[in-house]
Amino acid sequence: MLRHEFQPGRLIVGVFLTAAGIAYAGDAGGLWTTEWFAVIPVMVVGLFLAGVTAALTRAIRRRRRAPEN
Repeated sequence: MLRHEFQPGRLIVGVFLTAAGIAYAGDAGGLWTTEWFAVIPVMVVGLFLAGVTAALTRAIRRRRRAPEN
């Protein structure tokens, strides 16, 4: 398997998408009731946090790669 660069922003999006899926699966299974619009704030927060994390990761990696003069 080829090694790839760790991208924490994608990890955060995956966690929030999984949480949204669990919310709808619980509703479909009859464990609780989830309104159709309840996942929208969860996804907005998840995408915002992923964007911030990706920007910070890129800035940190760019700074580490900068040649010292």
